[in-house]
Amino acid sequence: MTELHQEQARQRAPREPAGEERVRLDPGALRGRIAAELAAARDRTALLTGCVDAADLVRQHSPLMSPLVWDLAHVANQEELWLLREVGGREPMHPEIDPLYDAFEHPRAERPALPLLPPGEARGYGHEVRGRVLDLLDTVRFEGARLLADGFAFGMIAQHEQQHDETMLITHQLRKGRPVLSAPGPGPAPADAMRLPPEVLVQGGPFTMGTSAEPWALDNERPAHTVHVPAFFLDTVPVTNGAYAEFIADGGYDDPRFWTPAGWDHRQRAGLSAPLFWRWEGQWVRSAFGVTAPVDPAEPVLHVSWYEADAYARWAGRRLPTEAEWEKAARHDPASGRSRRYPWGDEEPDATRANLGQRHLRPAPAGSYPAGAAPSGARQLIGDVWEWTSSDFLPYPGFAAWPYREYSEVFFGPEYKVLRGGSFAVGQVASRATFRNWDYPVRRQIFAGFRTARSAGLETAGGIPGRPAPEAS
Repeated sequence: MTELHQEQARQRAPREPAGEERVRLDPGALRGRIAAELAAARDRTALLTGCVDAADLVRQHSPLMSPLVWDLAHVANQEELWLLREVGGREPMHPEIDPLYDAFEHPRAERPALPLLPPGEARGYGHEVRGRVLDLLDTVRFEGARLLADGFAFGMIAQHEQQHDETMLITHQLRKGRPVLSAPGPGPAPADAMRLPPEVLVQGGPFTMGTSAEPWALDNERPAHTVHVPAFFLDTVPVTNGAYAEFIADGGYDDPRFWTPAGWDHRQRAGLSAPLFWRWEGQWVRSAFGVTAPVDPAEPVLHVSWYEADAYARWAGRRLPTEAEWEKAARHDPASGRSRRYPWGDEEPDATRANLGQRHLRPAPAGSYPAGAAPSGARQLIGDVWEWTSSDFLPYPGFAAWPYREYSEVFFGPEYKVLRGGSFAVGQVASRATFRNWDYPVRRQIFAGFRTARSAGLETAGGIPGRPAPEAS
């Protein structure tokens, strides 16, 4: 789509609701933030690729994932394409490698057979690109072209690298061999965690969904638009390992009543019987980054597919929340009527509000981060685990693909389900209450969990004690 056509589409889009506030930074502060976000992403990339030897970097640890060395050069190539060429008008540094690192040109399963840059050259390429980008950042003016407004292109690249840092962490989780990653644990849940109500009420009514004000929001988050959501109840915290183990013990994996036809078919063909990386050794144990330990019943369940999350919700007499319900619970402030950037307000995430940035390499116990709670009282909506929703990945009214249609538009459709909230593996720059992730409903290697919901007004009538009976499909 040309810039002219994009502008025409924006003019046809619905008027922006008066439900969010524009975020602005002066040029000096913007340069500082960009430099910090780029540095944070690169530090994490260096850690994830520097902790293994060259043989591990070039090996494909799973057909679902690229070799780590591909990700290492890919982030540098995208940085060169968008910042040095598109923004800076520079000539290509190594145009012959562009096809090798085009994610649409070669599926992940094919990438080990490509003539990829070896580890030393990939690191050197990334170092050279970053040096030139920082020189460009010193002089660029954040005005004129849309890519430059609010430093969008730089923010897009920082988010892109942080997203690949999460992808590389997934590769580490799938990797066999000695442990190479470690991090301090998140600590125990706060004293009030055991006293939290099991669910919170989110009042019905309109709210502003999506954004037209967030400077670095990606195209699928745009534009802001008004959505009416009926009242509903939402789990206060994500579903825990302990609760999920009850589903397993009650035969949840063996009863087709709790599964969609497609889910039941997949469960049988794939032989699913527990979350990925769980196994029974007299108790449930879980392998994480090469270390096996008993499953912590207080942590949010991790590495479950959409089909498993949906089956659990049906077993519990509940359902997965819609994407709109999740976002209203995470953003809407009933006192002011506006939508916040984050559940706790407009301030950036920090270590007191959310588990992000691979600080802990695991979810925090359910009920953690009271400072990050939403107005409804729901906790851990940002960080810890991606949360499956019931919604297909579709465009918002007035959507316009930008700056390239391959980021979102080619994925729209019923084959992908939306995840929200971000996991412990997500960098701060790529985590906000409007951010949309998506994946196939069979995916389990991602750091995904879920919470359940029910419509307000439904009464308990059988099913699991203390829970409503399953709704008809």
